[in-house]
Amino acid sequence: MAPLVSSHRTLAVWTRAVVLLTAALSVVVGLPWIFQRRLIYQPDTSPVQPASQVWRGGVDVLPRTDDGLALGAWYVPASPGRCTVLVANGNAGNRVSRVPLANALSRRGFGVLLFDYRGYGGNPGEPSEQGLASDVRAAREYLTGVVGLNPRQLLYFGESLGAAVVAELALTHPPGGMMLRSPFTDLAAVGAVHFPGLPVRALLRDHYPVAAAVAKLSTPITVVYGTADRVVPPEQSRAVAEAAAGSVELVAVPGADHNDGVLLDGPELFDALTSLARRTGCPGD
Repeated sequence: MAPLVSSHRTLAVWTRAVVLLTAALSVVVGLPWIFQRRLIYQPDTSPVQPASQVWRGGVDVLPRTDDGLALGAWYVPASPGRCTVLVANGNAGNRVSRVPLANALSRRGFGVLLFDYRGYGGNPGEPSEQGLASDVRAAREYLTGVVGLNPRQLLYFGESLGAAVVAELALTHPPGGMMLRSPFTDLAAVGAVHFPGLPVRALLRDHYPVAAAVAKLSTPITVVYGTADRVVPPEQSRAVAEAAAGSVELVAVPGADHNDGVLLDGPELFDALTSLARRTGCPGD
């Protein structure tokens, strides 16, 4: 009987090991599944002050989404004959931190719409890929429907995650031109860089396929990226440019990291945006 008892004990040990391994894998895989959107979206949820307090000439507007949300936004109209820039923020903060960009654009004659996604800047709702797609559609609809702008007068400006947001928008609502600042090829690709031990592509609920989107677009595109970007690898931004079906300009900012000020309101950024505007026929000053 001793061998049988030994066999039972061995089986029990293996069973416990399998249970413990399964539990450990459940934690490793389950926690990222549950909390992934907290990693992707990092909003400043504080309500923001009126536009007039932070942006000369800015007015408060409320784009409304197709699922019933009113989004806080600020708007300055363009000088005659100039483009209007629809700014889609990255994954963190809120529109207050983009005021230096908006000021610099409006000084050059561009119109600008800054808006916050759902869950950002005191807005209701929880961010998701589908939700942000609804939000940017609402922002565009404000400019074309309420203000009455011709879509060809619009430039989309997407910053990091925002590049994915405007690339998706452009598939159904093409603008005059589009600038993608520090874009990734898709969310799983950049996630795999930061979480190399996880099956990121299998776990993600939000995908943001930027390279696949631009491959279907004839819209003039400019890609701007920092050569020292530690968040989105520079090769991913270059790959987005290479995937573009239409005319594309690639602008590298030497030594710039993902969140460096030069990629918010530096001269390289505005030179590239002005060049893009000229390609569409409505340049800023």
